Amino acid sequence: MSSVPDYVSDPARLAALASYSILDTVPEQGFDDVVQLAMLICDAPVALVSLVGKDKQWFKARSGFEPCETDLNSSVCAHALMAPDLLVIPDLTADRRTAANPLVTGAPHIRFYAGVPLRTQDDQVLGSLCVIDGRPRPQGLTASQAMAMRTLGRQVMTQLELRKALAQQSTFLAAQAEADARRTGLLELGDRLRDVSTTGEITRAAAEIVGRTLGVTRAGFGLLSEDGEFVDVQSDWAVAGIPSLAGRHHVADYGKLADDLRAGRTLVIEDVMTDSRTAANPARLLGIGARSLLNMVVLEHGRPVAIFFVHADQPTMWSPEVISFLRNVADRVEMGVARLRGEEQQRVLNHELSHRMKNTLAMVQAIAGQTLKGAASREALDAFVSRLHALSSANDVLLKRHWLAADLGEVIRNVTHTIQPAERFEISGPALTVGPRATLSLSLLVHELATNALKYGALSTPGGSIAVAWRVEPATRQVLLSWREQGGPPATTPTRRGFGSRLMNLGLIGTGGVELRYLESGFEGDFRAPLAEIGRA
Repeated sequence: MSSVPDYVSDPARLAALASYSILDTVPEQGFDDVVQLAMLICDAPVALVSLVGKDKQWFKARSGFEPCETDLNSSVCAHALMAPDLLVIPDLTADRRTAANPLVTGAPHIRFYAGVPLRTQDDQVLGSLCVIDGRPRPQGLTASQAMAMRTLGRQVMTQLELRKALAQQSTFLAAQAEADARRTGLLELGDRLRDVSTTGEITRAAAEIVGRTLGVTRAGFGLLSEDGEFVDVQSDWAVAGIPSLAGRHHVADYGKLADDLRAGRTLVIEDVMTDSRTAANPARLLGIGARSLLNMVVLEHGRPVAIFFVHADQPTMWSPEVISFLRNVADRVEMGVARLRGEEQQRVLNHELSHRMKNTLAMVQAIAGQTLKGAASREALDAFVSRLHALSSANDVLLKRHWLAADLGEVIRNVTHTIQPAERFEISGPALTVGPRATLSLSLLVHELATNALKYGALSTPGGSIAVAWRVEPATRQVLLSWREQGGPPATTPTRRGFGSRLMNLGLIGTGGVELRYLESGFEGDFRAPLAEIGRA
């Protein structure tokens, strides 16, 4: 048999051929048309677009020749790779390179060959465009036929380059779409995590988004035991027909994975059938539909505490971009869980603070009661105790907002509810956040107004009522709170200024801005304060 040129197995040439992703693809009209033209122009019964691989030659287009590929020992085109130009062999039986070729010595007994090398811009030869005849042609090809073969050979290369460019464009667009999907997934995860209130909701949301974004069969979150031997899967997401892995799993049952998990290393396995860590016993992983897997370890103070896992039911090459995406997801899950833990700790601290504050206020109340026990006026003690209750009510409202702010309407409703039923008050106004200092001042003010109304004003008679309203004045950027009593006795100006009067004149935030009117129809008050001051801590 004839020897195969060494250039056939040249790594650079094979890499160039591989870059076109052309071997073993389906027929395409552009290449088929070229071989038909070559047959017609050269008056030959056979024409081929032959691509020479490492261990075979394969025909992208063929006419008059049945096999779609042959081994290299049967390849005449392998010799065309070495030709600087069109290779013409008038009689294959007379040429030492081809005399022993099986296709020459046996069926179909080819005798004539003319092939033009398919040469890249980097001077790598991929194969040839050739015509073959069953009889020798001592004269070879005519000049016009040779020129046409060279032209058609360039057309084949143009088709290959165009096909490669389109494939690269498709690959780029696909990669771009995948990158966009990952960015969208991270944005969606950020939105979802703002609304969840439990660790389970966080992990379920992350698993679902990862699974849909990457198009895998399963994604989930599991807690690692301290020794790294067990994983407790809290929740996972899977496509239809793939079972959930919720429960406890012994890592050793799935191969040699524990060392990577304990060390906090990202675990990437493209195919459990071939990876050294799982190939010895892949049945367990295959049984759960995990032909390929990616485990991202979640660290807490440098210690592995959990993993975020992704499974695919086919061999998968996990790109650096996918690994980076999963790392971002794991980081967001970690931050989300830490946020929930922090909020829970804050709630515990707030409740403890509230409890201690109420105990302190109760102690102050008891001390005042004992101190003023012999006082002539019980009214002063009752007023003092009532104001302590108003402060306690304000603290309850602030506690709901972690002592950062309160809603103005909620503060007013909480205070007035301790004085009289809600139907005696008409409370209206836009949602408005007030800071802690303003909350305490407002609570004391509203309590004083309501207490006075109960003693002397609209609440002192069965048919009386009070309208409380507030608004933000755009021009001055001030908050105006109005208090209007109706259905009660005429209001009279106080003859003396006690603590209650001084408190009312301090206004919403203790800096004034007060207008009080004592009318026949009842008491009215307007209280103003800058919006920026109302919301300040």
